[in-house]
Amino acid sequence: MEGGSMPHHDEIDAGLPIERRTIEVIPDAERHGTPRNQFTLWFGANMQITAIVDGALAVVFGADALWAIIGLLLGNILGGIVMALHSAQGPRLGLPQMISSRAQFGVLGAVVPLLLVIVMYLGFAATGTVLAGQAVNKILHVDNSTVGILVFGALTAVVAVTGYRLIHVIGRIATVVGIIGFTYLTIRLFAEYDVSAYVGTESFDIATFVLAISLGAGWQLTFGPYVADYSRYLPRTTSARTTFWSTFAGSVLGSQWAMTLGALVAAVAGKAFLGNQVGFIGDLAGPSAIALLIYLVIVVGKLTVNCLNAYGGFMSILTSVTAFNGRSHTTQAARAAYIVGFTVVSMLIAIGASADFLDNFKNFVLVLLMVFTPWSAINLIDYYLISRERIDIPALYDPDGRYGRWNFAALACYTLGILAQIPFLAQKLYTGPITDLLGGADISWIVGIVFTAAIYYPLAHRTSNPPDRMIYPADAVAATHVPAE
Repeated sequence: MEGGSMPHHDEIDAGLPIERRTIEVIPDAERHGTPRNQFTLWFGANMQITAIVDGALAVVFGADALWAIIGLLLGNILGGIVMALHSAQGPRLGLPQMISSRAQFGVLGAVVPLLLVIVMYLGFAATGTVLAGQAVNKILHVDNSTVGILVFGALTAVVAVTGYRLIHVIGRIATVVGIIGFTYLTIRLFAEYDVSAYVGTESFDIATFVLAISLGAGWQLTFGPYVADYSRYLPRTTSARTTFWSTFAGSVLGSQWAMTLGALVAAVAGKAFLGNQVGFIGDLAGPSAIALLIYLVIVVGKLTVNCLNAYGGFMSILTSVTAFNGRSHTTQAARAAYIVGFTVVSMLIAIGASADFLDNFKNFVLVLLMVFTPWSAINLIDYYLISRERIDIPALYDPDGRYGRWNFAALACYTLGILAQIPFLAQKLYTGPITDLLGGADISWIVGIVFTAAIYYPLAHRTSNPPDRMIYPADAVAATHVPAE
């Protein structure tokens, strides 16, 4: 690790104590770990059943498996770049991602995209819980779907309440079991089916190819609002470049492997996979003892990412609440209550989820893409090009400080960035007029990034007032190793 040879204690120490930090800056004395931890966390979080489903969607909705895999790879790379640029902010700022967005939107203004972020976490937590609950039911040999959902939800709450350290431990476990399990499933797929007969059989179609790119990009971009939450404990001297590449490699490699498997499964299995995703994967595993282990792989992978959703949901709710009450932290009891409450709501949604899971999930991901690409464009342009990595951190907690209550210019750009995408949408409920001219290809997310960047940069360049150096709270800095500004 560049410049980071000084972890104060190892990632795993005795007892894995319950995390006490929330939305405040992580003091230098509590920083620890290496960028390698980012790789295992994001690799493990992506080697999971929902990523398989996401990859399968491209084929289910018409793409040839070969073109689907290529499109998914392009999307994962493009979205992964944006996602990892957010992660690289963590060590320098020591802040949750959405607290830092107050620098762009204002202390109260940041709540506007936060409300959408909370909906996103609930949606992903609920859809993931449905699939993980099916795997739990297979392990327990019960048919009541509610049982699996409740068991999995309880596991999620325990890990998320314990916090950052245990989440990273689960991520490392998920990486190991994911590699073993997914390697076995890939071998089994090629052993049971003549996969080559199902790949490259359809001609190239631009609309489904762009859909595959969008599914890959959307998967990565939706990590943006919380990815820095898991790099903020790294020592402040950690190289941003190393953090970027560790996060990017883990997330893109893990998701692409899972999505490729999903595309191939959908190509060879068709309707057999659509109606019973978890059951099909278990049947593919073969003997019941091995199928049981694969169900455990599914549960561990989903547990990793579901804990990220619960933890991120709690941080987003707390960021919203504290924007109005002026606090910068909360008690452990309140922290636990937020996480348990969030998890309970996600379980209730999961229990009442529609049977039309695949179609709803596709539309859910693509709608989220529409609201998060403008947010990412604004956050990254401000941090890297306008503020040039200089943030007045105490002002992020002060509505009367440098960033104010509302940044109406940024909020207007954000709103316009969403509206600009509408003519380019290809959704179940609405297809934009320009989409028809493009043969059904949905390029709304590209429009969202480019258009928002084009209108925000010149406006922010004239109106922003960044500090001339990074300003940290006095109690967060260890004077013995403060890097030169």
